[in-house]
Amino acid sequence: MNISSTKPLTVLGSINLDVIATAERLPTAGETIGGGTLSRQPGGKGANQAAAAARLGGSARMIGAVGNDDAGREMLDALTSAGVEVADVARRSTPTGTALIVVDSDGENQIVVCPGANAEVGLEGVAFAEDEILLSQLEIGLDVVIEAARRHPGFFALNAAPAQPLPADLIQRCDLVIVNETEYQLIPELSGAKLVAVTYGKDGSALFRDGKEVARAAGLRATVVNTIGAGDAFCAAFVLGLRDGLTDEQALAAANAVGADAVGQASSQPELGLLESYVPASA
Repeated sequence: MNISSTKPLTVLGSINLDVIATAERLPTAGETIGGGTLSRQPGGKGANQAAAAARLGGSARMIGAVGNDDAGREMLDALTSAGVEVADVARRSTPTGTALIVVDSDGENQIVVCPGANAEVGLEGVAFAEDEILLSQLEIGLDVVIEAARRHPGFFALNAAPAQPLPADLIQRCDLVIVNETEYQLIPELSGAKLVAVTYGKDGSALFRDGKEVARAAGLRATVVNTIGAGDAFCAAFVLGLRDGLTDEQALAAANAVGADAVGQASSQPELGLLESYVPASA
């Protein structure tokens, strides 16, 4: 299937340095586990989604903030290398955001996020075009997300993670909301949203319009190495799939395939092929 990119994609969200300890299993409360290995890599839900979108073949622009420090420069270099435009990423005196992550041998994780410069993301000097798609998440200030939704004249998608109560007017503004099954349960007000994509891990994903299921796609078998960036890769792929004219089922299936590819890689910003390579052969 020949996919042609039309509307550009802009991502508003967090940019983090991920500091990752990999161990055989996750510790319980108060427990110390030895034998881990330590790594650091680019992360943050916003940056992960922007990098995935660029690698999948979309023209991605990032709006966010990093510190004026070595970590910030490292995060910007990673985004640029992925093909993301970073002119609208602000440099702040606050340190770059950091996520402290523990990952077990099955790829499951525990994460604590220290927002740093992400708490100072703003929209000063940022312009939005009607023909672009805006994708945001909730690792930055909710007030900034609401302002962006109000100012942006075009298609607005929200990955409502981490889960938190959302004002009714924001939900009404969203053309698309993307959540996992736990977040869907934690935000009951999403039952009245226009369009909600829900991921179920290995069990695939589904799409709900005005609370009614309208499409579903099965999950793909994958060898799990790291689940940190899989949901973000799904978000980028699904938004791009809808943008590029795939049917609901095709877009879900392609996004599931991208997520399965992502969990097989150690990076939170995994290497990905072009989106069309993930579209089922029957599409």
